[in-house]
Amino acid sequence: MTPKEQADELVRRYMQLRPHPTEDYLDNEDAKLCALIAVDEIIQSFNDVMIPNPFNQYWQKVKQEIENL
Repeated sequence: MTPKEQADELVRRYMQLRPHPTEDYLDNEDAKLCALIAVDEIIQSFNDVMIPNPFNQYWQKVKQEIENL
């Protein structure tokens, strides 16, 4: 999966969540923030166990694609 496809998938999945009984779904900006938090956690997890982190470049690109959405 390309970084762009991964970014789109993460944001799309968060947009499907029901945040509160009075709201239907997360809006795009909230979904992007959730996806960015998830990607930061993924990067940190890899950094904790792998030095150097061979996946860092991929996940940094995913993060950049999310920010560009």
